Amino acid sequence: MSNRKAIVVGAGIAGIATAIRLAVKGYEVEVYEKNDVAGGKMYLIEKDGFTFDAGPSLFTQPSNVEELFQLAGEDISSFFTYESVPIACRYFFENGKKINAYTNAAQFAEEMRKQTGEPSEHVIQYLKDSERIYDKVGSIFLNYSLHRSSTWLHARVISAMGAVKLPYLVKTLDQFNRSRFITPEAVQIFNRYATYNGSNPYSAPGMLSLIPHLEQNQGTYYPHGGMINIPKALVALAEKKGVRFMLNTAVEKIKKDNGRISGIVVDGKFIASDLVVSNVDAYYTYKNLLSDEAGAKKILRNERSSSAFIFYWGMKREFSELHLHNIFFSESYQQEFNHLFKLKKFFHDPTIYVNITSKMESGQCPSGKENWFVMVNAPAKPQADWQEDMNALRASVVAKLSRMLSIDIAEAIEVEEVLTPNGIQSRTDSYLGSLYGTSSNSRWAAFMRHPNQSSRNQGLYFAGGSVHPGGGIPLCLKSAKIVSDLIGYLG
Repeated sequence: MSNRKAIVVGAGIAGIATAIRLAVKGYEVEVYEKNDVAGGKMYLIEKDGFTFDAGPSLFTQPSNVEELFQLAGEDISSFFTYESVPIACRYFFENGKKINAYTNAAQFAEEMRKQTGEPSEHVIQYLKDSERIYDKVGSIFLNYSLHRSSTWLHARVISAMGAVKLPYLVKTLDQFNRSRFITPEAVQIFNRYATYNGSNPYSAPGMLSLIPHLEQNQGTYYPHGGMINIPKALVALAEKKGVRFMLNTAVEKIKKDNGRISGIVVDGKFIASDLVVSNVDAYYTYKNLLSDEAGAKKILRNERSSSAFIFYWGMKREFSELHLHNIFFSESYQQEFNHLFKLKKFFHDPTIYVNITSKMESGQCPSGKENWFVMVNAPAKPQADWQEDMNALRASVVAKLSRMLSIDIAEAIEVEEVLTPNGIQSRTDSYLGSLYGTSSNSRWAAFMRHPNQSSRNQGLYFAGGSVHPGGGIPLCLKSAKIVSDLIGYLG
């Protein structure tokens, strides 16, 4: 048995992955989670025969999951299986155009040419450049701590800097995309990738053009059994490696003595540990667990990412025109983001994302019906009651979908559950319900995210969507690796 103990606060996907990595290193690991199930934002809603993945719905870079099983010396197929999805997303525009974003670049480029008139070579070149900037720059920014000199002294940094052209830094993502495409549909599709970390394409830097590489070049996948099977599989792997999960157990404080972390407090009792990894929102960690008001305020200097309203609808019929992932675009995209980030209001014509896992496998809902996950971006703002906004938003969503699908959507809804920004904050302690902690609405945002290691609290580490390298399943899993590497470096 190891004589070194690690405590992970929060059993989100990054917390579970960190626990696995530390257990493999020989640590005795305990994970404390206030909810009754591990997974963080990834959990399940079941109602009247309908099953809904409540949180993240897009699965890319399965290699991040596979790496954990390889590291642990276990066969992933005994825990988890998945399949590739040939269409990353189906896009619907108010002008009636519909576009299948095939994960085959040539096929996607031809689809764009046929449906919009965008020259196919524009799409192919954009995706090639996305791959190049991801491999040269993203591989450094996303896989290593930006707060250690060893990262910047490596020869790979020189190569990466050579790949960074001025437009990636000085242009917003929208400006960058307008310089690469001639049709509004192509610009809007590639502007959407700013929302992958809760940002505004009219403020976020052109560097975010590396994001499409994950989805369009590397592929989009579906985990059998739904997204919930990702944390389930990782928990099973962690437990096999000796990790202990304390569910329904909220951590009250992270304790330190003489500047060094000494453990946590649960139910008024002190539990000692050699190190603590917080997989809780960085703001909440400082404000509530460390009682560090100055540290919490510092985090709020950076703009929060967007939040979300999610409607979980059990539909009494099937819709052949829809796929696993579907986007119904706003006709005035820039006005929508102006409302979300500047006015902190909903726009009357929101962009709507619809995810339907029953398109991929049976058992997700009764036969002949569909399980809809319907998400609309929401502003991150303090608000005690979202009911009025929810009613207006629901009416807008129903009206827009009914118009674009030429059917009365309201009549098809058989089951309904709703998740508000307050619900997100309550379940995950994400301040204001921000899905990704801070946004990337500035050219230096990547450097402003909270580091994975505390400089003021020795033995305290951070993993998850609110810290480097960012939110979303792939980046959360990468943050776990960064933390593990930092702990390994410190011995």
